Amino acid sequence: MRINNLKVYVVGNPPPHHGGRYFIFLKLFADNGIEGVGEVYCATFQPHVIEKMIEDVYERHVQGMNPFRIESLWRSVYGRGYTMRPDASLMGVLSGLEIALWDICGKAVEKPVYELLGGKVHEKLRTYTYLYPKTGSAYTDESPSVYDDPDLAAEAASECVAQGFTAIKFDPAGPYSVFDPRQPSMEAMDRSELFCSRIREAVGSKADLLFGTHGQFTPSGAIRLARRLEAYDPLWFEEPTPPERPEEMAKVARQTKIPVATGERLTTKYEFARVLETGAASILQPALGRVGGILEAKKIAGMAESHYAQVAPHLYCGPVEGAANIQISTCTPNFLILEGIRRWEGFHAQILKKPVKWDSGFVIPPTEPGLGVELNEEVALAHTYNEKDLHLEMAEKPIH
Repeated sequence: MRINNLKVYVVGNPPPHHGGRYFIFLKLFADNGIEGVGEVYCATFQPHVIEKMIEDVYERHVQGMNPFRIESLWRSVYGRGYTMRPDASLMGVLSGLEIALWDICGKAVEKPVYELLGGKVHEKLRTYTYLYPKTGSAYTDESPSVYDDPDLAAEAASECVAQGFTAIKFDPAGPYSVFDPRQPSMEAMDRSELFCSRIREAVGSKADLLFGTHGQFTPSGAIRLARRLEAYDPLWFEEPTPPERPEEMAKVARQTKIPVATGERLTTKYEFARVLETGAASILQPALGRVGGILEAKKIAGMAESHYAQVAPHLYCGPVEGAANIQISTCTPNFLILEGIRRWEGFHAQILKKPVKWDSGFVIPPTEPGLGVELNEEVALAHTYNEKDLHLEMAEKPIH
């Protein structure tokens, strides 16, 4: 069996754009008729530039390969161009291709991917959702953002708990910019504490609070903020400082009772090793469409296990990366919780031939071979994205 073709889909994500403006899916084709689907999570270039990157890596490294030679492929791509170091864009491209290869391998042996990586550990996977600005049945596009009103946020969190969620993530600390890190303002700290208070009051002990930030604070500023939040017992304090220097994030981890979580912007085992070695975080959040793929995530989970750290795969992307997250979570002993885009509904369900199975706060791992999902090409082609925006953007002026 050899890989003989590639197809890339840049798909616009309709409003309310939960998971980003667009998704970059790809398909690999084997010469025996088996197809594999993958997803690239790369925010550093506009999507059609990423499409050309995918084609370049495919032509140089993937075309004609035996799909089971994933370890050799990984090293070849990781070291291409005399790099041999984590590269967010290249690892995003490699991740999408690698995920598709695992899909093909699973289908070839008629097993889910998790059965090829140690087998099922978890019969069901606890999930959480982000509290989106327009979350909740009572809100429309014209409604105010839940981040404008802590009572609306508490109401939306209560609705999520009523649906079955046992953890809610929210990030009321305010905007972030390319000039961060900075000290949080008194207003931001007051607002953050108020949101934690109202949401905790609304959900009680029925749900964990997951406090999100985006690396916008200095260690000292993050420590000040964390001390304001400790009374509400969040399950985690996410990415309190920028991702470049885990040594600085470790200062926060040592000074707060709240577990620190990080990893959505990190790639490869090497960057996660520094997080573990410095004690920067006890909860790792690899995004499988960026981190280096499924096998790399398995290696990271193994390193985390030896440090008694847990894994909570990150998802601000499409459902194919989500399907890869499900596969790795199912076979990972130190899995904690899985991020979803609400209940894996809406466009995240429409873009798949069969949606992810979500039931009362849990994802049920698929039993179908490979990733357990198939891309609905008709829907993908009907939502072709032709713009040049980045997947995510930060403010380009300092925030005071």
